[in-house]
Amino acid sequence: MALELYGKTVTSRLLLGTARYPSPSVLAEAVRRSRTEIVTVSLRRETAGGKTGGAFFQMIRDLGVHVLPNTAGCHSAREAVLTAKMAREVFGTTWIKLEVIGHHDTLQPDVFELVEAAKILVTEGFEVFPYTTDDLVVGEKLLAAGCRVLMPWCAPIGSAMGPQNVAALKSMRAEFPDVPLIVDAGIGRPSHATVVMELGYDAVLLNTAVASAGDPAAMAEGFAKAIEAGHIAHQAGMLEPRDMAVPSTPVIGKGIFA
Repeated sequence: MALELYGKTVTSRLLLGTARYPSPSVLAEAVRRSRTEIVTVSLRRETAGGKTGGAFFQMIRDLGVHVLPNTAGCHSAREAVLTAKMAREVFGTTWIKLEVIGHHDTLQPDVFELVEAAKILVTEGFEVFPYTTDDLVVGEKLLAAGCRVLMPWCAPIGSAMGPQNVAALKSMRAEFPDVPLIVDAGIGRPSHATVVMELGYDAVLLNTAVASAGDPAAMAEGFAKAIEAGHIAHQAGMLEPRDMAVPSTPVIGKGIFA
């Protein structure tokens, strides 16, 4: 089943970051093998790279994927809004992954500045993908601001710790059943991605776990398959854990031999 995000339909439920790869060719192969249709790109890389940055973006365009610019590195609503407006000009899209970092060590979002920036950007015509916590109140405020997608973390960015608060992720899924939810940050291995997809999440955004792997392209493919498996399992309806053993072979009606 396809996923719709701000009116655009994609079949892959993996969003892939483009930072920290060993080379552009390795990144390109990872994108191909992952079958992703959406990649995130930092405006700071594009503008700081000069001619190299321009070549990098041309390579991304040649891959035929949707570009989701981000406001990585911003620490205030004002800075994030300015970066988003610049990104719209550079990348030619109203999509923006909104990041407003509040803590230097955990890179946890500053949810107050995040909501403020989201309000401004929505009124400016942006389609906002906010990187947020798993807090339900913050989620409600972002939706009230006009966001139609939420991107909660499951652990700090780049930590590879995997889901740290499964109960909170479950609550968010239950509270917002009709909102596309994309886990962003903290996924370290394919099994982590499967877990969040089994919870009913709509997609996963990855970067470090793929880019830093020994074979990024192979890891990207592994994550794609894990995400698909988790989604199929959730859709099929999984057996819930039980407190005791239940025989898989029925006992009633079984022949008894003396």
